[in-house]
Amino acid sequence: MADFSPFDRRGYRTVDVRSGYGAWAASYEDTVEDAMDIELLAALREVPWERARAAADLGCGSGRTGAWLAGRGIAAIDGVDITPEMLARARSRRVYRRLVEADVTATGLPAAAYDLLVTSLVDEHLPTLEPLYAEAARLAAPEASYVLVGLHPHFLMSSGMPTHFEDAAGEPVAIDTHVHLLSDHVAAAHGAGWRLAELRERLIDDAWARAKPRWAELRGQPLAFAFVWRRTGTSL
Repeated sequence: MADFSPFDRRGYRTVDVRSGYGAWAASYEDTVEDAMDIELLAALREVPWERARAAADLGCGSGRTGAWLAGRGIAAIDGVDITPEMLARARSRRVYRRLVEADVTATGLPAAAYDLLVTSLVDEHLPTLEPLYAEAARLAAPEASYVLVGLHPHFLMSSGMPTHFEDAAGEPVAIDTHVHLLSDHVAAAHGAGWRLAELRERLIDDAWARAKPRWAELRGQPLAFAFVWRRTGTSL
């Protein structure tokens, strides 16, 4: 794990995750691009989406991921998030079987109950990764897949930009951001009994540069990543 502060070029006022996403909830959908997460989910080839009977959306936020999973035919989706305002947005989508206000590292969901777990755009807010991977392992059924999508550590370092939003007064506000190397993910996942099935990285391309012109100078550099993990010793 690398401390983000040496890379920070913005110096925005920083708030905790719950406060930040609570204030961002109303405009979140207008600022997050599918290229950061949904396009990566769609590109994965090692996830048996059609076989998933129950999914846990860890850090479900406004429900973007849950809506995509429901569109793939997954009927039983449980969501967990620490922010009540985001959970209200997720609830309005009517795609979740249940929604729980809890930390992603201590969800309170039943053990061994899910054959698919997903975490998207969450890991940069966690000081360490081991508790997340351990909780996902606790929730996982014997043949489960765990999909984790995040902002690429290279992007956080090279852009010097923390996860942030504009508050009601138009002030940019950062949310606690941490840098986790891909090797940090591998170590934490292996420690929790997961094995790697797939890794994809999304580069900043012409389409992203058109959507976000300020990042054109970073064209060709990684923006986001997606891991697919499976439980050690499973048959998938």
